[in-house]
Amino acid sequence: MTTHPAAPVPDRLFDDEREQRWRARFTAPRMSRPAWARDAPDRCVYSSNASGTTEIYTWDRATDVHRRVTDRRSGTHSATLPPDGAEVWWFADADGDEFGHWVAEPFAPDGSAAAPAVPGVEDGYPAGLDIGRRVTAVGTSTDDGTRIWLRRGDEPATVVYENAEDAGVGALSEDETLLAISHSEHGDSRHPSLRVVRVDDGGTVAELHDGPGRGLSPISFAPVVGDPRLLVLHERHGREELLVWDVVAGTETELALDLPGELSADFTPDARALLVWHTHAARTRLHRYDLDAGVLTELPVAPGCVGSADVRPDGTVEYTCSSAAEPSTVRALHPDGTDRVLVTPPGERAPGSVPVTDLWVDGPGGRIHALVASPAGGDGRAVFSLHGGPHAADEDRFTAVRAAWVDAGFVVVEVNYRGSTGYGSAWRDAIEGRPGTTELEDVAAVLDACVAQGLVDASKCVIEGWSWGGYLALLGVGTQPQRWAAGLAGVPVADYVAAYADEMEQLRAFDRALFGGSPEEVPERYRTASPLTYVDEVRVPVLVLAGENDPRCPIRQIDNYLDALAGRGDAPYEVARFDAGHGSLVVEQTLQHIATEIDFARRALG
Repeated sequence: MTTHPAAPVPDRLFDDEREQRWRARFTAPRMSRPAWARDAPDRCVYSSNASGTTEIYTWDRATDVHRRVTDRRSGTHSATLPPDGAEVWWFADADGDEFGHWVAEPFAPDGSAAAPAVPGVEDGYPAGLDIGRRVTAVGTSTDDGTRIWLRRGDEPATVVYENAEDAGVGALSEDETLLAISHSEHGDSRHPSLRVVRVDDGGTVAELHDGPGRGLSPISFAPVVGDPRLLVLHERHGREELLVWDVVAGTETELALDLPGELSADFTPDARALLVWHTHAARTRLHRYDLDAGVLTELPVAPGCVGSADVRPDGTVEYTCSSAAEPSTVRALHPDGTDRVLVTPPGERAPGSVPVTDLWVDGPGGRIHALVASPAGGDGRAVFSLHGGPHAADEDRFTAVRAAWVDAGFVVVEVNYRGSTGYGSAWRDAIEGRPGTTELEDVAAVLDACVAQGLVDASKCVIEGWSWGGYLALLGVGTQPQRWAAGLAGVPVADYVAAYADEMEQLRAFDRALFGGSPEEVPERYRTASPLTYVDEVRVPVLVLAGENDPRCPIRQIDNYLDALAGRGDAPYEVARFDAGHGSLVVEQTLQHIATEIDFARRALG
């Protein structure tokens, strides 16, 4: 086994004031928006890093008591409440490997330990969950494909759906007689179809399929007993929009909302309106859409980019909001129009940072949107920090990572390359058949524009990212060696063929849809997209950070790449391995990762 040079973790990055500030952004307690039980809205669950590791907490609003539920070495991030709020359900995996099962324990502790929430269901990767009052639907994904299980009352769980292709639980109807399933039996998990089945016998009630390249995603059934309307996200007109599907009558009503960008939504508790998320140019705001009157109204939420949101039974909209300059808060917009902070975690609030500016660049596939954060008195050093996904986007939200790089004197450039969401279906799907190199063409165009405008020094640009962004960083230093002074890759795809063999089945299905087949079917596409192919072209220092238990970008394929680098004998590279999965929920571990990255970039730039 080859021994690779370990990247040092510096004790500190800055003088006292800046050192305290950048660390405080990570260590400051933060929390997700508390989600409540449908029939017991005073009982809530949320995640927080208050203990130093992201774990699950409950909040009883009636007594204002907060309780930490989980205490696991690698942390816990997924939890929910059944309608009566009597239990807390959280997903139990092993050290961040994402493979496991749902467990339940009492909301009010009585000394009993967490136990399997749905006995008899196999371990697997999560494929959706909806807990009703009498029926629970849970999805599992394994190497054999997807199974969806139903448990009625105290009866044993039974399989209601099974297929070798990717699928998942969509939504239960309010009366728990219907189950919506998202599936890709047609072979394209990136553009799924819908099926609604009867809970009592699994028989098909309705199907919805929009054809090649047009996905459908179930959001929720109307929260009224006997109401068969299902809210669906569609992309029939080149972007994500909304329709209401009466699955019994077979009628579809597309909602033509006059807003640029892309949309998502959910029913209000009375099912007479929708709470609408509107995302445009890296910012998300909230609207209300009256289904009877057809009237759209923007809600007067706080300035910034909205994250999670939901409507309380009394009509209060609770939501999270932040910007690049201001850390996230959990807020409540009341029916009378007053808006205030709802709840804050204990301790000091994270220090703020600098705002981002928008940069639009003409690229080979159209206009590219990038966000730029600049330090005061910079010297041209820049980090092109590329988001993961690829189906995601950088937004004008607060991130301690961006702020740390700015404190270190780097211009931070975040590129919403082709493949990103929020800019229409064609932009998102432009990487099909040619992933990796397509995105890097856009990154190069933004880099050239930044140099031309004097924002960055062409000789001092670092490419960095995690997950898909880490993959692009490794691919970039191999295919664009003249452009970059260093490459920093966190939990990346490094050897695409080996990654396909070892990754979770859900990602294999995604890759088949993205590439147009498996490595055996389209080997040249995988070869072209794999960083390992270009390892001999790397000319700059490379840092790789890898999780030992990562099911998404498994460790073996990263070792293959590192061994190839080592075999050259002349490649400057360092490695930081950590005992977790696809990233870390432990604050101290995250601090070490960021310190290692910034220190490596500084040394690479001299």
